[in-house]
Amino acid sequence: MERGTMAFERGSMLRGVAAGVLALSVLGVGACSSNKPPKTFTSQSEESGFQPFGLFKKSPKAATSEGSIGVNGFLWRASLDTLAFMPLASADPYGGVIVTDWYINPEKPDERFKATVYILDTRLRADGLNVTIFKQAKDASGAWVDTAASDQTATDIENAILTRARQLRLSNIRN
Repeated sequence: MERGTMAFERGSMLRGVAAGVLALSVLGVGACSSNKPPKTFTSQSEESGFQPFGLFKKSPKAATSEGSIGVNGFLWRASLDTLAFMPLASADPYGGVIVTDWYINPEKPDERFKATVYILDTRLRADGLNVTIFKQAKDASGAWVDTAASDQTATDIENAILTRARQLRLSNIRN
């Protein structure tokens, strides 16, 4: 055999092996693809302390479904029920914020109130709720001027919401 023929055969065999490796690589990378959405990770752990193998444990809490709200449902419903007499400006069930529009009491048309409710926790707790009340009064020219609302007003609304939330929870337990 001639020397040139042998080198030619050896080169074509290496090209065939390289083509085979390339084809398998393309198939392998294609098999890694998925049409599932990417996973999202949170930076805060539910458990305290250092957990080196925390990624491999199943969480004892049930995962929240996509349709659930991000706050305590009883506090949310009780807040909406308690403030039902006021016009609603916005409500964010995932952030836990309810903002009402200005409400004018028919008995006192020279003052109006606005409320903002913050639900701060997924548990039914008194410190998981914060109510802020804004008050305006008409001045001599008929323009609305900000005035200080009584702290007791916000406390009374918080207590009414908590009482209603407890009622909703008890009625839910009995059913």
